[in-house]
Amino acid sequence: MKLFAPLKQIIDCYLPSEQRQLVERAFVLARDAHEGQTRSSGEPYITHPVAVACIVANMQLDHEAVMAALLHDVIEDTSYTQEDLTREFGKSVAEIVEGVSKLDKLKFRTRQEAQAANFRKMILAMTEDIRVILIKLADRTHNMRTLGALRPDKRRRIAKETLEIYAPLAHRLGIEHIKNELEDLGFKATYPYRYAVLEKTIAAARRHRKEMIERISQDIRSRLEEADIHARVFGREKHLYAIYQKMRQKEQQFDSIMDIYAFCVIVEKRDTCYSVLGRLHALYKPRPGQIKDYIAVPKANGYQSLQTSMIGPHGVPVEVHICTEEMQQMAEMGVAAQWVYTARGRNDRTPSQIRAQRWLKSLVELQENVGSTVEFIETVKSEFFPKEIYVFTPKGRIIELPKGATAVDFAYAVHSDIGHHCVGANVERKPYSLATPLESGQTVEILTKSYAHPSANWLNFVVTARARARIRQSLKHLKADTATDQGKRQLQQLLAPTRIEDISAERVQEVLKTLKLRSLDALYAEIGLGNLMGTVIAYRLLGVAIEIDTDGQPNQHPLEIKRAAQLLTNFAQCCHPVPGDPIVAHISPGKGLVVHHEHCANVRQANTASQTQHFMAVEWENADTKVPFEAELHIEIINTADSLPHLMATIVGMDSSIHSIWTEEQTGSLYQIILVVTVRDTQHLANIMRKIKSLQGFISIRRNINN
Repeated sequence: MKLFAPLKQIIDCYLPSEQRQLVERAFVLARDAHEGQTRSSGEPYITHPVAVACIVANMQLDHEAVMAALLHDVIEDTSYTQEDLTREFGKSVAEIVEGVSKLDKLKFRTRQEAQAANFRKMILAMTEDIRVILIKLADRTHNMRTLGALRPDKRRRIAKETLEIYAPLAHRLGIEHIKNELEDLGFKATYPYRYAVLEKTIAAARRHRKEMIERISQDIRSRLEEADIHARVFGREKHLYAIYQKMRQKEQQFDSIMDIYAFCVIVEKRDTCYSVLGRLHALYKPRPGQIKDYIAVPKANGYQSLQTSMIGPHGVPVEVHICTEEMQQMAEMGVAAQWVYTARGRNDRTPSQIRAQRWLKSLVELQENVGSTVEFIETVKSEFFPKEIYVFTPKGRIIELPKGATAVDFAYAVHSDIGHHCVGANVERKPYSLATPLESGQTVEILTKSYAHPSANWLNFVVTARARARIRQSLKHLKADTATDQGKRQLQQLLAPTRIEDISAERVQEVLKTLKLRSLDALYAEIGLGNLMGTVIAYRLLGVAIEIDTDGQPNQHPLEIKRAAQLLTNFAQCCHPVPGDPIVAHISPGKGLVVHHEHCANVRQANTASQTQHFMAVEWENADTKVPFEAELHIEIINTADSLPHLMATIVGMDSSIHSIWTEEQTGSLYQIILVVTVRDTQHLANIMRKIKSLQGFISIRRNINN
């Protein structure tokens, strides 16, 4: 029972005796079931379930969650079944374990499909019992802590998945301590050199700024004591990944990132938070536009506090978070705080839990209305880190929406019936286009008519999963003749001034054949039901290639296609197309067009899978490129002390910048470097590659387009 000791020490502090005995029984079964199995590090496999259970227990989850954490790999890796666990420990524990288990026994065509199916299953199990995802996050946390025993390529793959899915999921559920650890571990595994340099730099800055931090903390305490305000004041260093992200987003060097510390002021009552804010602004001058009230309007994950940034001694920025003890608990534990409160005799749901349950309910609605598993996971990922805006109903109700949301998104957020019958919108009492993004602080009034119904064209500009799901659901229930009429009317408007009758029969038949449709009525119906985008069909019928804009901001924001109103474009991250490349676009209702390099492996796979109807020809706009695009380069070079600095200096000297870099030492002194660099077009890229070839120690270089 030596391996059980760390867990026993934790659960002894908060679980009653009879529940601790059940946890010990679960440990014995897990230990015996995993007998003879080892981890990649060579340790007995049971060390992993125990470590996961310790993370769960540190969140003070109930005994069933701790038991499920101990048993979470039993169904997947041993001969035990869900029925066996039900007989031994009850239905609840068995269902949690099943929810966490992967789908390894099913066969998938690609790794991406398998991962998406696993995640979809986990999300849906999570809607039944939130403890499923808490255990999964604990499982991923321990796996990230022990990545060192894996191959470099596997480490990078797991780290990428962690940064894209599990850390954002922890953030969305308000579990900040898990999110921060996952981000730092993912950063370390993905960019070990950057992590080490930044860690060393922060350690040095910590020593240099120690006196300043202590002075600011004491100034805050003294000012609050003068006002007879009882508070806990402490400085908290921001985690490495957050600092790294700030450096990237603001394109700053570390020396210019002064606010690596945030100060926390914890008080007893909500009203006292505002008193503290006033006292602090009397102490240090506030920075304009840097005061945020997340108490009145909490974040999407339930986080609450007052945040202010001020100018401190010697011009040092001073960031302060002000909250109550309960808010601080929420900020750290999120939905997991429910079990802490239950242990203290409180059974009311926390704000984080209420918001999480609303979000989970929206995911259930979403999965019922999306076409494929991969589409589901991509849509969920887009909802993880919404940059929120806050708008108001005419009666003053606050509606929280992601940035870029439109009046149609607002209508569906208020109520599905309002969305279904929407015919227009007034913003600040003036007419406002349904397709135009809203801005924070606006008051929005939705105009409705009882006979109105959703338009398939809305799928071209709505951004919330709820709106997309509801629109599709409504369109599916349209009668065939209604859908046909609506689709025909929309297509005629898009073709104007050309009439459908003016298009040659041969051209119409070619388009129908490509789309595998029998007649024009079938085409109209597909447009009316939202399965095909009318704008794209109009281009196909006219025989005109869509021109991809090259003077917007393709790497930061979706673009509009030239001549195609409200049709959005994204550039595929698998192949990084740049102006001058041969390109095609994947058509996705609700997402617009995703532009790929013509030779991308994903395009070839679609051709072999007979999915060509979802692709169409596009071409670059004939204009000077004014924005950077991204290209991925794989380089092999002899590893010397100055090989990497020379390479980076060469790229910068070619009027390019480096978005990301990954390095690994191969056999002997060979160095493999993977770079994502910015380029204007293929000619600019060719010049950069030619310059790199002239470097001393150069071995090889190739551009990666996922081929």
